[in-house]
Amino acid sequence: MLGLLALGGVSCGGPSTDVAWGENDPTNTAPLDHGAWQVLLDAYLITDDPSGVNLVDYGKLRANAADRERLAGYIDYLQELDPRRYAKDVQMAYWINLYNAVTLRVVVDEYPVESIRDIHEGLIPGTGPWRDFHASVAGHPLTLDNIEHDILRPIWRDNRIHYAVNCASIGCPNLAPEPYTAENLERLLDQGARDYVNHPRGADLLDEASGVVSSIYFWYREDFGDSEAGVLEHIRKYAEGDLAEQLRDFDGSLDHDYDWSLNAPDVP
Repeated sequence: MLGLLALGGVSCGGPSTDVAWGENDPTNTAPLDHGAWQVLLDAYLITDDPSGVNLVDYGKLRANAADRERLAGYIDYLQELDPRRYAKDVQMAYWINLYNAVTLRVVVDEYPVESIRDIHEGLIPGTGPWRDFHASVAGHPLTLDNIEHDILRPIWRDNRIHYAVNCASIGCPNLAPEPYTAENLERLLDQGARDYVNHPRGADLLDEASGVVSSIYFWYREDFGDSEAGVLEHIRKYAEGDLAEQLRDFDGSLDHDYDWSLNAPDVP
């Protein structure tokens, strides 16, 4: 299966481990300006595709020099801030938005590609851009792996983070149609979990004895109870409708899969 070869959960280490990114100032709840990110999401995120997957029009963005500059400016704005000077919820939203914006730029800069895994600076094909340095926050170079595995996951210990960071793939949870903020953090994290769990790429029970779930639940099983039972408990928490009914009688084993195709309307 596609997901079996992924390097999920493996951090590249690096400079971020030398910085106390968990520091925060609970008194500083000043909002950050994510307006440019909202403009880009409004223009290039397709939320009504029949597949139920939010798609990104990378080709259209690549052709728009002004909006590519807008994306670069937004990332520069975030990189010039020191998130440790803000309250913890502001911080979490900051890191999620930075991860998603940097991922968007990485893909747009190399588009057209069939998969984000085709983008890499190393010698091993198919390894993706996650271990390459694509960001620098408060003067500290960071990889996407640093942001997800050295900052977001260990500091917040919230498995809904997996529904918030977007890896530009069909198999990935949806890119949210609005920027994360301290005010909407809980709503968007819960919405991301519900949307993914109740879509076949998140969980698809074939019968009472077998089912296929996203490889995310296996790559990061320690975030979901560190067992298949824990994964099922998590899925039951967010399952609705037919899936919730199926889970009541489910007493089988789970396989897993992941679609690394680019989440674009016109995959080259």
